[in-house]
Amino acid sequence: MDFQDKTLTCKECNNEFNWSAGEQKFYADKGLQNSPGRCPDCRKAMKDKKTNRQMYSIVCKECGKEGQVPFQPRNPDDVLCAECFGKKRQETKTSPDESQEASQTAEPQA
Repeated sequence: MDFQDKTLTCKECNNEFNWSAGEQKFYADKGLQNSPGRCPDCRKAMKDKKTNRQMYSIVCKECGKEGQVPFQPRNPDDVLCAECFGKKRQETKTSPDESQEASQTAEPQA
């Protein structure tokens, strides 16, 4: 595929920026289908905002480990660390819901 530089408009600051052929090839190689919506400066600002955000200390209600979360908990005694949160999330994704489970284990009626 032949890539050529394109001029795009940033959805944050409305400034035009160049999306180079090399960047387009990189996107294609990674399987990304959408062009960037923000200019490099706005992308950097968003990344900096995420990495510099305030973190809050917690004690996990499951394992008791101390951890940090990117939000101020309403109830600090009811928060999971990242590891336990990931485990809970995985459990809910992999376990079938109760209605499916009931239909799979129910005896057929004659």
